[in-house]
Amino acid sequence: MVDASQAIVSIQGLNKRYANGFVALKNIDLAIRRGEIFALLGPNGAGKTTLINIICGIVNASSGTVIADGFDNVAQYRQARSRIGLVPQELNTDAFETVWATTSFSRGLYGKPSNPAHIEKVLRSLSLWDKKDEKIMALSGGMKRRVLIAKALSHEPTILFLDEPTAGVDVELRHDMWQVVHELRDAGVTIILTTHYIEEAEEMADRVGVILDGEIILVEDKATLMRKLGKRQLSLQLNQPLAAIPESLIDLELELADDGQTLVHTFDAQRESSGVAEMLTRLAELGIGFHDLKSTESSLEEIFVNLVRKPR
Repeated sequence: MVDASQAIVSIQGLNKRYANGFVALKNIDLAIRRGEIFALLGPNGAGKTTLINIICGIVNASSGTVIADGFDNVAQYRQARSRIGLVPQELNTDAFETVWATTSFSRGLYGKPSNPAHIEKVLRSLSLWDKKDEKIMALSGGMKRRVLIAKALSHEPTILFLDEPTAGVDVELRHDMWQVVHELRDAGVTIILTTHYIEEAEEMADRVGVILDGEIILVEDKATLMRKLGKRQLSLQLNQPLAAIPESLIDLELELADDGQTLVHTFDAQRESSGVAEMLTRLAELGIGFHDLKSTESSLEEIFVNLVRKPR
């Protein structure tokens, strides 16, 4: 649970039902901690973008409340919205405007006075300063996405939503973007991101939320989630190949590679006894030797796939 005093975004009883009867969100309760990077994961159509759009005031909720940095996003819309920056999935930019002009204009949309020093700081932090006089249409896809982040930061928000921030961005630029996000968090901005790149969440997030069919099915610190739900595997490279796992070892969680040369033991990382010691003892009793062993843990991607596949 997140203490109310720590929450910069507080959502209670949020529902969204469209006129055609489709229910996009079901009774969402969620608190985002001030200063954290929160990753919202879920398959296409799970409700990620709808949730973000409601928090940002772009879509109206059917019921429920959203408090952003102390302001109700309906009753105190202007104050709440001024605290929020949004970087959408789509590369919607003013193609014929310069980087400087479009970023400065975005600041004005929030009623903020001109502040060239802040705009310069934002553009420099995003490696856009040398592009400030170029028209958006002349930029690469990765640079255009950086311009979207610059526009979202132009009015000095305390909360930044990144909706699929590195979609269509090459691997090198993706890693650059990760660095930018960490720097923003270090500067005191709370980051909420949705992503299809699981390694992005694994690299950046402090906490992870999983949304499925419009419901939040899990919210957990990333490290705790991986410890609770992750599986560990111990792979043994055998001295002599096996044709099959011996009958006396069938009760153990073992798999034999197709070449018969690798034996893999899978165990629950949370279980008090892993069974490794017993397995090694029984292998020795059978005269099955090995010359190498390697331990691996589940990735966040494997955990996520198992979560969304699990019947509820």
